[in-house]
Amino acid sequence: MEALIVILIVVGLIAVVGFWLMAQYNGLVSSRNRYRNGFAQIDVQLKRRHDLIPNLVETAKGFMKHERETLEAVIQARNAAESARSGASPESADAVAALGVAEGGLGGSLGRLFALSESYPELRSNQNMLQLQEELTSTENKVGFSRQAYNDAVTSYNTKRESFPTSFIANMFNFGPAVLFEVSEPGERDRVDVKFD
Repeated sequence: MEALIVILIVVGLIAVVGFWLMAQYNGLVSSRNRYRNGFAQIDVQLKRRHDLIPNLVETAKGFMKHERETLEAVIQARNAAESARSGASPESADAVAALGVAEGGLGGSLGRLFALSESYPELRSNQNMLQLQEELTSTENKVGFSRQAYNDAVTSYNTKRESFPTSFIANMFNFGPAVLFEVSEPGERDRVDVKFD
């Protein structure tokens, strides 16, 4: 009888430990999926931003004939950012850092374009330019919110992954650290101002 009780206690403990391990593993999977979704949301907004820029440059081209170098710099920065975006993965610190640098360069070149456009009153009052400005401003806000949500999800995941005793399960099943989307260029910390008034 005592042997049966010991066996039941051992089986009960194994079941409790098994359920606990399963809950911790599932929690890690859930957290990982949240930060991956957050990164996908950033990707959606950056794609929208990158898609708006050629239209913006084409609109400005008609008015800024003597500013070809600035317009080409914007397109080059956009292409570099698009390339970094398409190769980025939230599990790669280098890819996320490269994306941050590319987006910083794009923000800087857009800032120069908008500063230069102040010299062209016809461009500032062009309806197409005003509409693109509004869409870009909206997209910039969405990018900022997406970055914040992604970084919150990464912080939550990394905290769970590094906390005792979940860290044992994370290491056992190769749950690597997630990378925050940090702005690499000091100038990028300032929001791109896209107003023509």
